[in-house]
Amino acid sequence: MATLPPSPFDRARRNQWTLVAMAVIGLAMLGLGFASVPLYRIFCQATGFGGTTQRAAADVKLTPVAGRTMSIRFDSNVQPGMPWQFRPEHPTDTVTIGARDMAIFIAKNLSDKPVTGTASFNVTPTQAGAYFTKIQCFCFTQQTLQPGEEVRMPVIYYVDPKILQDPDNKDTQQITLSYTFYPVEQGKQPS
Repeated sequence: MATLPPSPFDRARRNQWTLVAMAVIGLAMLGLGFASVPLYRIFCQATGFGGTTQRAAADVKLTPVAGRTMSIRFDSNVQPGMPWQFRPEHPTDTVTIGARDMAIFIAKNLSDKPVTGTASFNVTPTQAGAYFTKIQCFCFTQQTLQPGEEVRMPVIYYVDPKILQDPDNKDTQQITLSYTFYPVEQGKQPS
């Protein structure tokens, strides 16, 4: 028995389903593309991946480890073309592991107009990022400086004692906390 070729109606229906399926797949890929940045940020914050630091509440209970210290080095940068000076008040600090500490960064707007910036940050060595915890930081919000204004911006942090049990950090003697300020266009939110 011979099979009949598909009718134009059947072919049109299959083409229509193929078109719908491809449109759904395309929209899903577009949605994942837009969602990838915030999802990646959430992943990094949860795992400390790529040197991303952790966040803690201001009332966190800390247990300092007597006799165990860590050297912290502070690095500061501004995106080329951003009219700010930005530097740590002290380039290094020695902290007791598990104890709350504070570093001050100083920013100055060198332009004749207000400039808003946002800071990105990371920790090196990257495997230490999961144990470097910020309680308060200027990097959590945008900063606007008026013309010529200079501000002192605190970072309150601690190094989690769990770093002492991590075999990947057994030789870690120094952690570098690095910030880079980027300009924020007025009316735009950072992604």
